[in-house]
Amino acid sequence: MKNARSAIKPLLSLLLIATCAQVHSATPAPAASDKVPAAEVAALSDDDIADAYVYLLGRLLVLRQQRQDFEQDGLAWNRLVHREPGAVAWANPNLDVAYSEAWVAVDERTCVQVDIPPMPGRYFTWHMLNGWGETVLNINERTYPQRSSGRYALCLRGAAVATPADALRIDLPGRTARVLARVELGSDAKEAVRLQHLITLSPLGQPKIDPLVQAPPFTFSKLPGAEAFDNAPAILASETDINPGMAPLQAHVRQAEALVRSGEQGRARVEQVIRERAVPGFGKMRASVGRIQDGWAQPVLGNYGSDYRTRTVANMAGIWANNGGEYVGYAARGLDGNAVYTQTFPRNALPRDQVRYFWSVTAVDSQRYLVIPNPLQRYQLNERSGLKYNDDGSLTIVYAARKPAQPADANWLPTPEGGKFNLSFRLYGANEQAQEGNYFPPALVKLP
Repeated sequence: MKNARSAIKPLLSLLLIATCAQVHSATPAPAASDKVPAAEVAALSDDDIADAYVYLLGRLLVLRQQRQDFEQDGLAWNRLVHREPGAVAWANPNLDVAYSEAWVAVDERTCVQVDIPPMPGRYFTWHMLNGWGETVLNINERTYPQRSSGRYALCLRGAAVATPADALRIDLPGRTARVLARVELGSDAKEAVRLQHLITLSPLGQPKIDPLVQAPPFTFSKLPGAEAFDNAPAILASETDINPGMAPLQAHVRQAEALVRSGEQGRARVEQVIRERAVPGFGKMRASVGRIQDGWAQPVLGNYGSDYRTRTVANMAGIWANNGGEYVGYAARGLDGNAVYTQTFPRNALPRDQVRYFWSVTAVDSQRYLVIPNPLQRYQLNERSGLKYNDDGSLTIVYAARKPAQPADANWLPTPEGGKFNLSFRLYGANEQAQEGNYFPPALVKLP
């Protein structure tokens, strides 16, 4: 698959969990802050600091990706970019779809127009997320059954602005949003690409766009330390968090910022709490997110309510994740590349029976989450892989670096010899049982 093994981009899958990150060293303290009463700063506990850090990190991860989108990946405001199938440089890529991306900006006087062609019988969604990584909109036949294609005007909620007469107006909760549209490739990838390129995005005017808010640079292996709080008030002000119960956390963020800016001693305390408590705790959280059954973890994605911790995990390991109404995903993590694993689906519980659209299983390495190089250039299995079913109607898949004698070659997904790997199992248009958390893939059996 073209470019599917290229360098990692931080669109990681939440289903594939990284190891605990390190922390950047602290930077010199800026001038003291007078925005937060001293008594509140003094009362700030270590737990408060750690919680504030995990909360704010969720926003910092989005800002990090946004800057990369604009500075490295060719995105610009209100311009839709169509990616070629398999040409994305993302970790844990979904190779079943063609992606289109954009950053949308609207204001009190300016909307944007989206035109979507009919896509009968093919999975599609126009997916939008806010600056905290929260899904705010899907346009498709499931969410807009009476208007799943045609012309739409996306506007700022409450904006008194005229829109085209033939456009369905849809209000957005904020001034900016990220778009990740997906078109199922299916059995005719050429037709999918044709349809993908018929999707258009057109600004209806010139919105006022503020400069990107300044945030500290960091990597996933070296998360920010106390510098995460240096510009915290401006970072909070740059995007309203629409989720409930966030006011106390935002107060702790401001108090931690005041402590960081109070002087060397205050900054050192925040740095120590981040290094010794916040980051290790976040690492443990990432390793245990989601319900686990038969070795498969099922996280809740896309819409998080008051669960800001899971949202931050998602933004680190699966930024731009959609919600359960669109797909249900599972992960098996830290598997042994020297081993042979089999997985058998009973005839009355085949993967195709769990979905309206499609399913797939993808193998990636456990360090950078990239698809695994192999001579077959086979990076996933799905219903179009020519799978061979057993005589009793069941389906057996084998995961191994070298193919064993059984089952058929088409049922073999290569894994990395001598290393660890993860599996990502996806259900698009999952049935009610899966959406409600009552379905898990069969357990993997490690052969002796």
